Amino acid sequence: MDSYSYLFFFVLITYISATELTFELPDSAKECFHQEIKKNTSVTLEFQVVTGGQYDVDVTLQDPKGQIIYQQIKMQFDSHVFTTEQTGVYVVCFSNEFSTFSHKLVYMDFQVGDEQPLPGLGEHVTVMTQMESSAHDIHKALSTILDFQTHHRLREAQGRKRAEDLNERVLWWSIMESVAIITIAVGQVFVLKNFFTERKPFNVK
Repeated sequence: MDSYSYLFFFVLITYISATELTFELPDSAKECFHQEIKKNTSVTLEFQVVTGGQYDVDVTLQDPKGQIIYQQIKMQFDSHVFTTEQTGVYVVCFSNEFSTFSHKLVYMDFQVGDEQPLPGLGEHVTVMTQMESSAHDIHKALSTILDFQTHHRLREAQGRKRAEDLNERVLWWSIMESVAIITIAVGQVFVLKNFFTERKPFNVK
């Protein structure tokens, strides 16, 4: 599957509700995502424009009453953490309405709730054993590795797209230069040929 076509990844983790997806945002278009969240819940919104145009997009986040609690204009990437003040449906919108010809590929990570501890470790009253402490550290390290892998994949896709665009521009520039050189060469041949061609005198009767 082409990495620049529609890609939808829904990651459901056992201990935290999260939606992670990459979607195509056409020019002059707006895409919104709805999520029902309970009151006093920690939420993290992270996004990044992977490809397209100037790598920027407009972002708004609205609470259930329609009030804007987060807004960014023409941003390439950002992260926003907040705690919900009421229960209801929160709406995240990505807008490319300011662009009339460039499509965007946008990555979004919407995490709802704090990550809970590993089973058996949250109810600990006493000090954790060395085995439990090591398991906890490994779990945190793996989570960090997953985040780094995601960001590196996004940067790799962004760099590859830029390289492909640059390669296409160089190709077309080379083709135009080749056509111009051939045209000039052919024109010079005809001009030189005219210099050395005998012309018959014009006789007036």
